[in-house]
Amino acid sequence: MELIEYFHAQHYTSEKYTPRKLQLPDHEDINLFGVRGAGKTSLVLAQIEEIDEEERLYIDLQDPNLIFNTFDAVSLQRYIDDNGITLLILDGYEQGYFEHFLNVDRLIVISRTPLNDPALTPVELFPLDYEEFLAFESSVSATNAFNHFLKSGTLPALAKSYRSTLLPMKSFWQSHFNANEQKLLLILAQHHTKHLTTHQIYTFAKERFKVSKDWLYKTIKAFMEEKIILFIDDRYQKGGKKMILFDFAFAKYLTTGQPFITQFDTMIALALLKHGITFDTLGIHGYITHEGELIIPAPFESEESLWAKSQTKFSLYKQYKVKKITIVTVANSYEYDIEKLHFEALPFYEWTVLFDEEEDE
Repeated sequence: MELIEYFHAQHYTSEKYTPRKLQLPDHEDINLFGVRGAGKTSLVLAQIEEIDEEERLYIDLQDPNLIFNTFDAVSLQRYIDDNGITLLILDGYEQGYFEHFLNVDRLIVISRTPLNDPALTPVELFPLDYEEFLAFESSVSATNAFNHFLKSGTLPALAKSYRSTLLPMKSFWQSHFNANEQKLLLILAQHHTKHLTTHQIYTFAKERFKVSKDWLYKTIKAFMEEKIILFIDDRYQKGGKKMILFDFAFAKYLTTGQPFITQFDTMIALALLKHGITFDTLGIHGYITHEGELIIPAPFESEESLWAKSQTKFSLYKQYKVKKITIVTVANSYEYDIEKLHFEALPFYEWTVLFDEEEDE
């Protein structure tokens, strides 16, 4: 009971919190899940501040005080009943920690992966999209804001780093992954945006460090469930799937000499994922949605160059039933038609905001 009192006495606040688009349901029991570093804890603490501190109980299940001490569901339920707790927050929850959840007016369970419990409404929090990132941004210049986005990526803690992101990135890297996970991530970053199978990842990993096949397959599965890594189906190239890491700036931090096009390509894929767009990759030709829109990453390419390439690839576009082509650039805007196929080029910051406008309609 003393350990539970310790948690109840901690009055957590979310200082200097920047609002997110996601709003938690007011009265439902929920499972808020998402990749590590997405800002789940800050979101919850910010949105429950209006509830009386005596009536809410926040328990961080990764608190070091729980390493050698623990409590069971019976003692926690007794404390809830005796102290009039109306809101219980279990942070860092892993499947099976309790045999069953506690009886309380409102329950919020924070985890990295969905718990798939019918008693909890699942709510997923992604890292920042570009529009959310702009809320963290102090610069009024679109160019400066985009450059900062390139350096800091989509993790809220790094978006607040207005100078060097090196130390915050190092802190995230060291505090969120254990030693073997770090080694595996280095391998994955070296093959970022390449077509890979889990067996190939294992082959690359065992050349660099001592690793068991069971551990690697289990960890890759866990990374996929958490969306640390994502595999994208390819309609054009058979064999393997395109693998990307969950944050383009983090992937760049783990490698040297990563080309800008790789970073830009990942930015586009992650934007599509965060806005719920169903898509595949079309080899090296871009990303194709299930509605037939082909999205081509072309950060600096001119209209003349793209038009010439479009002519040579036109039969490919017909073969895959492409209905529209969007070219995502860093700063260029232009459009043209070839036969009945419309091509439109937009800067990334305009293109990604279009999703939000469509969702609001």
